[in-house]
Amino acid sequence: MTMAFDALEEVSDEALLVLYGNGDGGAARALTLRLAPLALRVAQRMLNDRAEAEDLAQEAMLRLWRIAPEWRQGEAKVSTWLYRVVTNLATDRLRRRRWVGLDEAPEIPDGAASALERMIEDDRAQALELALAQLPARQRQAVVLRHLEGMSNPEIAAAMEIGVEAVESLTARGKRALAALLSGRRAELGYGHE
Repeated sequence: MTMAFDALEEVSDEALLVLYGNGDGGAARALTLRLAPLALRVAQRMLNDRAEAEDLAQEAMLRLWRIAPEWRQGEAKVSTWLYRVVTNLATDRLRRRRWVGLDEAPEIPDGAASALERMIEDDRAQALELALAQLPARQRQAVVLRHLEGMSNPEIAAAMEIGVEAVESLTARGKRALAALLSGRRAELGYGHE
């Protein structure tokens, strides 16, 4: 039995995955609309490469569809499982990737109004991405999930399969490291004249 697409908006992620596992295509569409943008955003922030992030997000969603028939509601949140898969796949890709110099790093597009604002925002975003890339993988993962994705420490702990205290430690160390990496660049990044 297939549910109407509008009716699926109120259904939990876990229930949608079970419905898909039982053959409901509408549930897959609804879950994709909910979770694919999150997977893409996390992948892009970790990889700093839109095309590679799109491939990774698609791979993560395919893995989700493969496990759907065996999914047991109540054991884990679908979004937490997906975050874990995305961050693990991104970490694997980062390990295989060679270091990219500043001249080769892609620029990050921005929708700011003026050319000057766009340049400042591009510089800030690129500085953050490059600083994030210098963090150890686990610190980067915790910082991205906490401060860029807005996940709670318990959600991050579940996604990373570690304790809440370890999440707090990783995010604190990651924030300190980012602050140290960016500390001498305030004026250069346009923060001195705001």
